[in-house]
Amino acid sequence: MNTTTTNVIRWAGLAAIAAGSLFIGIQAIHPIDVIESVTTGRWEIVHLMGVAMCLFSLIGITGIYARQVEETGRLGLAGFLVAGLFWALTMCFQFVEAFMSPVLATAAPKFVEGFLGIITGHGGEIDLGLLPTVYSVTGILYIASGLLFGIATFRAGVLPRWAGALLAFAAVAPLASPLVGHPFDRLFAVPMGAALIWLGYALWSDRRKGIVRPATGKGGAQLSQVGVE
Repeated sequence: MNTTTTNVIRWAGLAAIAAGSLFIGIQAIHPIDVIESVTTGRWEIVHLMGVAMCLFSLIGITGIYARQVEETGRLGLAGFLVAGLFWALTMCFQFVEAFMSPVLATAAPKFVEGFLGIITGHGGEIDLGLLPTVYSVTGILYIASGLLFGIATFRAGVLPRWAGALLAFAAVAPLASPLVGHPFDRLFAVPMGAALIWLGYALWSDRRKGIVRPATGKGGAQLSQVGVE
């Protein structure tokens, strides 16, 4: 297969599908956020999956944006940048939970309890500095990125409009988290995962049709075909 811009974007669609699938799957197998879970193999596997999910998401949203870069304009650019920042920060948290928390659970259990408290909404005994603030910022970025990127995708009409609408809805769905509490609020990740899968599939299955247009030359009117992969 020749390496072309279209092919690269299509492969980014597979990354988005993988990211969405992992996002949904992680919620189903995530252990309870207590210190006893941190030292288990299941905890490590889930957060290694989380690191992969973030990496695939970064690749996926880049392809989604590249496919509709001209049509989405500044709104799409803003959504892309905010989404990139969100997934980059989330990858950092997933990395800590995968590689550092299991070690610190024995050496510094109070720190790990406090770190888990950031996620569950229960404060710990130790001062974690700016970590709680940074985690709160990721929540804002999650909402803003989904809204901006989803609305831009819906307006552009290049990819399925209702996939963009689902992305925007998925971004605001977690605002209802206080009504269900943790860990049931993990269900709100399902619409976001579904939106990534839908958009990723749209990229992967995209076959840009050739556009036939007249081209003049010495021999008179001719037909040229562009955009064919």
